[in-house]
Amino acid sequence: MKQAVQVTILGQQYMVKSAAPPEEIRKVADFVNDRLAEVATASKTADSLNAAVLALLNVSGSYLRLSKQGSTDQQLEERIRHLLVRLEQACPEPAADGTKKNSQEDIGHDLPSGLRKTDLCSEI
Repeated sequence: MKQAVQVTILGQQYMVKSAAPPEEIRKVADFVNDRLAEVATASKTADSLNAAVLALLNVSGSYLRLSKQGSTDQQLEERIRHLLVRLEQACPEPAADGTKKNSQEDIGHDLPSGLRKTDLCSEI
């Protein structure tokens, strides 16, 4: 259910209707005011519209950098999942009698020199 929350940005009061909790709306308004204050201090502009546009540009740039980082994180997670599958294939579960089940074709050719598949499997 949407609630109305009154916030003040650049000295102007706004009534914001949102399903978010009121404290979250106030935090957003505080964040906006902080970004506007940073821009106003750095650019010495008295024009609130210019300050708002510059603050929006700064926030948008930060958002886009974080979005790109999130994409990189997703690629890393996918790579880790792929490597885990390969490890599971290379290191079969022990059989009920305690012996190792036969693994699929040896993938040792992908390992760094001097490292054997059994070195990996014995630690897992």
